[in-house]
Amino acid sequence: MKTKLFFASLLFSGFMNAQDIDLELYAQGLNNPVDIAFANDDRMFVVEQGGLIKMVVHVEQETNISTFLNISSLVDTGANEGGLLGLAFHPEFETNGYFFVNYTNTAGNTVIARYSLNATDPNLAEPTSAVILLTIDQPFSNHNGGCLRFGPDGYLYIGMGDGGSGGDPGNRSQNINTLLGKMLRIDVDNGDPNYSIPSDNPYVGIDGSDEIWAIGLRNPWKFSFNRINGDLWIGDVGQGEREEINKVPSTASGLNYGWRCYEGTLEFDMSQCNGITGFTVPFADYSSGSGSGNCSVTGGYQYTGALFPNLQGKYLFADYCSDKIGILNEAGEITFTETFDGNNFTTFGEDISGELFVAGISSGNIYRIIDNSPAGTDSFAGGSYKIYPNPAGEEVFVEFSDIASPTAISILDIHGKLLLQQNIAEGRSRIDTSGLGSGIYLMKMESSGAVKHHKLMVR
Repeated sequence: MKTKLFFASLLFSGFMNAQDIDLELYAQGLNNPVDIAFANDDRMFVVEQGGLIKMVVHVEQETNISTFLNISSLVDTGANEGGLLGLAFHPEFETNGYFFVNYTNTAGNTVIARYSLNATDPNLAEPTSAVILLTIDQPFSNHNGGCLRFGPDGYLYIGMGDGGSGGDPGNRSQNINTLLGKMLRIDVDNGDPNYSIPSDNPYVGIDGSDEIWAIGLRNPWKFSFNRINGDLWIGDVGQGEREEINKVPSTASGLNYGWRCYEGTLEFDMSQCNGITGFTVPFADYSSGSGSGNCSVTGGYQYTGALFPNLQGKYLFADYCSDKIGILNEAGEITFTETFDGNNFTTFGEDISGELFVAGISSGNIYRIIDNSPAGTDSFAGGSYKIYPNPAGEEVFVEFSDIASPTAISILDIHGKLLLQQNIAEGRSRIDTSGLGSGIYLMKMESSGAVKHHKLMVR
């Protein structure tokens, strides 16, 4: 399928304090997108709940969408929270061609499987290459988790829900002899037959399941690792009052996130919690109770990209029901955008540069997340500068103050390709942007050995 997207119009805009978050349409026509992954290059892969993985590639202003893998015959499509749910590419995907999926099978049970690339076409998976690593019985159809991510240690992490129903009736999340309600951690590069247990997993050699890395989760629908410092962020869906966001070092093992004793920071069911100590308190939680408009957290990423300095260090997530994006700062404070109607956000994605995307299961759209906040005056090379207007039309102005030597200005596309370059001296100079298509660019400034990058939008 080939779809043309013109970036001249930004479909949505929400204003939060000095943070102006926009969503720019990146791809459309997806069927129930539930996960976004990148294969260490520019290719975006979108997981469709019905059992397909689509590859999305941009060429100039044209978007090509093709089917990478179809395992719809293996997948349970009858349950609201079942289906093909997660995708993770092996860190050495470029050389071994391995990727991993998480789905519920036609019996409703969780399957973790490894697939390989087609031997002759790098844009196709080989559907007959499946190697099943784990099959985990699910007592109910909901709370399947579904997220897969490779950690900075090279191990595969698997988020498992508590088995479903409501209130964790089997108290599975606190039971170390079941894999439900847990974060699992396995070594997919060693072992017989298909994986091994890392020696520092907390229950190796003692009572409990060896695969367990952490316990006390209700439904960790989405989790992620900070690509710079390795921190683990978990969005854990609440019962009906609090939605929970956890942040811990990736090396912190054996943690207990508290469910069902606690829902977020609130006590939930303490009847079997006597003697349990050392609960990990959420980094943040927010209300999903009656009247809040919220219902289910969709975990995202801590922003580490270069295009939007105002987002640095902030964790972006969403709520499925409110259609709002949340921004969580390093002090644990949450601010929500206005509503982006008609989406029901189910997943975020992070490209190789740390830029973020979000998908709506109801709209079938993938959006690029952008920050359109006024940049103000920034310091550079012993002086300061301003860039305006931003977004630009046919021209943009750069104004320097107290910068002695000329500054070389380069404009690059989001993949780093040089598009134009000119030298600017002290004062105000005009750059002709009429030849640039609408979209996001990177302005690179170099002067006296100093280098500065700044996001530039063109409409």
